[in-house]
Amino acid sequence: MLDIKKKQQIIKKYQTHEGDTGSSEVQIAILSAELDELIEHLKQHPKDHSSRRGLLRKVSSRRRLMRYLKKENAESYEQLAKKLKFKQPKVVMKPGETDKEDKLAEEEIIEGEHESIIE
Repeated sequence: MLDIKKKQQIIKKYQTHEGDTGSSEVQIAILSAELDELIEHLKQHPKDHSSRRGLLRKVSSRRRLMRYLKKENAESYEQLAKKLKFKQPKVVMKPGETDKEDKLAEEEIIEGEHESIIE
């Protein structure tokens, strides 16, 4: 569990405006700090399954908040990911599926060919 001073420092560092204590950015930063402490605890006590369960719960909570932030404010998500040094999640695609960007580029090329055919 984070002590009050450390939590206040995190809030001050990641707040988006004065008095901000509950924005997604702040919540993600606090969860990340709590996760770091839990990870260190579990390294010392590997058989502590209740703490492991708490760790998994916090990880899923942080993942949901990050997904929400990425959807609502991608720029803020990128800045936060750099500050907290997160690894970018890998995109898992089904066999035969192309990347969204590739698909969009193909559509633009096809639209460009359509326009030249019509002219």
